[in-house]
Amino acid sequence: MKQLLKNKWFKFGVVAVIYTLLTVVWTGNLWMLLGLPLIYDLYISRLFYKYVWHYNDELCARSPLYKSIWGWIDAILWATVAATLLHLFVFQLYKVPTSSMEKTILIGDYIYVSKIAYGPQVPNTPISMPFVFNTMPFTENTKSYCDAIQWDYHRLKGIKKIKRGDVVVFNYPEGDTVLITKRLRPTPGVSYYDVLRSYQSTYGEREGRARLYEDYNVNVHPVDKRENYIKRCVALPGDKIKIEGTRLTINGVEAQIPDTEQHIYFVQTTAPLTDYAMRKVGVREWGGNMPYYYLTMTAEEAKVVEKMAIVESVTLYDNTTAGLEFFPNSKSYSWTQDNFGELWVPQKGTTIALTTENLPLYRRIIEQYEGHNLEVKDGQILIDGTPADSYTFAMDYYWMMGDNRHNSADSRFWGFVPEDHIVGKASFIAFSTGEEGIRWNRMFRKIR
Repeated sequence: MKQLLKNKWFKFGVVAVIYTLLTVVWTGNLWMLLGLPLIYDLYISRLFYKYVWHYNDELCARSPLYKSIWGWIDAILWATVAATLLHLFVFQLYKVPTSSMEKTILIGDYIYVSKIAYGPQVPNTPISMPFVFNTMPFTENTKSYCDAIQWDYHRLKGIKKIKRGDVVVFNYPEGDTVLITKRLRPTPGVSYYDVLRSYQSTYGEREGRARLYEDYNVNVHPVDKRENYIKRCVALPGDKIKIEGTRLTINGVEAQIPDTEQHIYFVQTTAPLTDYAMRKVGVREWGGNMPYYYLTMTAEEAKVVEKMAIVESVTLYDNTTAGLEFFPNSKSYSWTQDNFGELWVPQKGTTIALTTENLPLYRRIIEQYEGHNLEVKDGQILIDGTPADSYTFAMDYYWMMGDNRHNSADSRFWGFVPEDHIVGKASFIAFSTGEEGIRWNRMFRKIR
């Protein structure tokens, strides 16, 4: 057995098989077969070593200093390559920055995101700085990547498909365009499209866009360099979603919701509420002054508060005020955060009748996500210059919502999440820290 393990042909065979399975069969890219001659030379012919690399070994033998420096360089290179491959194809850690998923996930949780679960995506932007996302450290708008080369969307095979109720990390759909400080500083959490709509409603379509570009610098990011968001997938491709008075239904059936789902409740009291009382109940977000307060809490916590002696009433907040901030961001639709739809979630290969009435629902998909030129002239829809009364979707789409329903910027504001934006499944909490320090009780907790 020892002799077999030392045999160069055995080593070559094992490495060649593993390489072929991972880089050719899994990715489906036949070009990766070109790597086999390199593996053959590494183990069998040794031509590169004979004519080039042996000089490095000779320098290491002659100079202890060179050997030491090369040892560090070699270790750093291998560590960088290994970490990059793990990050791209196996997992990544995601730090939760907002409270949109409380109490399921807290600010300061570090989430293990499995890319194997749904299948890792081959990078759209292959040329980029390792360990840096979309901007260089200590800069605001210096890109950390080169977008001269852009690869088409391709996802490798995963273990499972996305299910309703999965907590998913994805690239923010409206993160394709971001505002950068120029004359004005962008408001945190407000997207380029929100600001653009505000400018255009004030100054008109053309003048509003011009004024926005006078006040801000603008960066455009490819899909894999857009900011990451984490939400719960509540609707799959082909589903019909509707929200009435905060009640979510999928395909006409009331959706199963997690126990951690929260809403805002208005509470009227006869005495002041205290931090101690709220912590005892489990309420983390609340405010107001006696006798009127607003509390963000689960349905079970609302029942506990309602039984408190000083509480006169507990009323679930129901947002009935429509506005352009809600998807599809059109005056033709009067949907709100808590009263929304009915809306069909697009499914790959499905053809729908396309009209000027339903165009606002799917226009961004056609133009931005699937790359067509769309115009409306004299009531006629033109796609790539050709009249169109129907459209066939090229990708699957998903509907994502935060468990903290009244404090979540999600699909109710910016619409569908395309399949090429999916990063991975939020599997468990790897680490957690907050104002109270390290939250030991949350570490390695599975996300449900």
